[in-house]
This record gives sequence, structure tokens and C-alpha cells, in this order.
Amino acid sequence: MAEQTHVLFVEDDDVIREATQLALERDGFAVTAMPDGLSGLEAFRADRPDIALLDVMVPGLDGVSLCRRIRDESTVPVIMLSARADSIDVVLGLEAGADDYVTKPFDGAVLVARIRAVLRRFGHAGGRAQAEAAADAVNDGVLTFGDLEIDTEGMEVRRSGQPVALTPTEMRLLLEFSSAPGTVLSRDKLLERVWDYGWGGDTRVVDVHVQRLRQKIGPDRIETVRGFGYKLKA
Repeated sequence: MAEQTHVLFVEDDDVIREATQLALERDGFAVTAMPDGLSGLEAFRADRPDIALLDVMVPGLDGVSLCRRIRDESTVPVIMLSARADSIDVVLGLEAGADDYVTKPFDGAVLVARIRAVLRRFGHAGGRAQAEAAADAVNDGVLTFGDLEIDTEGMEVRRSGQPVALTPTEMRLLLEFSSAPGTVLSRDKLLERVWDYGWGGDTRVVDVHVQRLRQKIGPDRIETVRGFGYKLKA
């Protein structure tokens, strides 16, 4: 029997927490549900879940702060839950290191689909394969762009010889860019390839992750092509 995926779910609304936990368990997930950020952090450290669902507005330690604490210790995927699609909390959550977000109220099937999409891309499928093909027989799978080195075999990145710590989503995004240097990739295309969206998504997810990636690999390495998308400078 396959091992269950363990979900940490932090939500202070009792009705939402219990209903969502039941829905996820019916879909085969093992769920640890906590009512506040501090108990959520304790559960994360004790259980080391496969993925964390964090409501933005929880007491004790809010969801954004909890995401930062988790990201300081782990690259486990994080999905933020927000009551308002246009809330600044969405961007704050992404900047704190979240990989995606879902707006409340949400349909259970949509939430499950987003969870599975995040988990699939954490296997580095797709983007890694493309980058490895581009790097075939080139310096043992190491792509070089100026002072930036991308080891597609060891899944490591170095800048000026120093290791760069990327989350799996950031790594997948970089692999997409490096598989086609100099080619403009639209936000919609990146949503499809990196976030595994088979439907329209919020392009703020792309913009914030590009911003975070630039901070780590160099502000000028990824160029914005206004009205079209982004490209990695060859």
C-alpha cells in the first residue's frame, strides 16, 4: 500500500478546518489540522509533513510569519489560503516563500487538484528533463550563464562559485528559463509548465517568484520583456 501524503493544515475556523480535513482524508491524504500558527509550527517540527496549507489570518502566529519560519527550516511546499484574491496578503505570502495560494471559499476538488499539482512539480518533472536535454554532453550537465552555474544532474546552483539555496519551485522556474536561454516565456506558459496549471491562474505567482529568483541569482540575469514575459539572458 502506498504511503499517504501528509498534509499540515492550519486554520482557525472550526467549521472550515473540520470540513476540509474530512474532504482531504476522503481523497487519501493524512491530515494534521491545527487552529493557530504556534501549534502549527510545533506540528510541523514534530511531524515533518509533505505539504503545508496555511490560512493567512490565524491567531498567535499569522500564516505569513509561519510560512517564513517553515521556509527557514525546510523547502517543503507551502500553499497559502486567503479570503480575498486581491489582498496584499497573497503577495506577502508568496514573498515569504509560499509556492502557491488558493482563495477562500474554495471547492474541495480544486484544493485537491492544486495540492497534487504542487506535489507533482516538486518531483522536478518536465523542467528538469528539458534542461537536461539542453545540457546533454555539455560539461557533464552543468549549464553556465556568466557567473551562474546550474548543475542539472545534482540539482544545484552556484553563483560566482558560491551555492545558491533555491526552493523546488524556484529551481523548476530556473530550469525552464535555462532550457531556452534568450527565449521569451510568457507568464501563462510559465504557469502551465512550472505550476502545472491546466487552467488560467494568477500571474502574480509568476511575478513574485521571478522577483525572488532575481534576488538570488542576480537582478539582471532574468530580463522582463514588457507585454510578453521573461527571458534568461544567454
